[in-house]
Amino acid sequence: MTNTLTLTSDAFANGASIPAKYSCIGKNISPALAWGDPPAGTQSFALIMDDPDAPVGTWVHWVLYNIPAETRSLAEDLPVTGKNVPEGQGSPFVGKNSSGDIGYDGPCPPSGTHRYVFKLYALDETVGLLPGADKGELLKAMEGHILAQGELVGTFSK
Repeated sequence: MTNTLTLTSDAFANGASIPAKYSCIGKNISPALAWGDPPAGTQSFALIMDDPDAPVGTWVHWVLYNIPAETRSLAEDLPVTGKNVPEGQGSPFVGKNSSGDIGYDGPCPPSGTHRYVFKLYALDETVGLLPGADKGELLKAMEGHILAQGELVGTFSK
């Protein structure tokens, strides 16, 4: 059984609306995220944000991996280069979203209210992928290496 991580944001509560500044109608910047201590043996974290309500099937908005094990938060507006990660902790690798871009792609539903699911994974290794991998490649690389996971869900409508 996988342990649970508590994933939070000071920008919105679990199940609540994501502020517009984090969306395509705002600044389209990533929200700050934080989590507690992972289980022993954690070597890195991975984060996937997607929209399971997209009309074309699940739409991937953000993929991060090889987040250093010492990290307990991600700053708001995390740049593609990962420079907001505290000094000495390295930079996470940034993957490809469903738009085909590298980095964060904020909520932008065509209609109605969609759910945006942030999933954090504590892994027993660093992932052997180069920057720019997509969600499918990351999920495959994580198989058998997930020690704990947490989830934060926000909603958004234009």
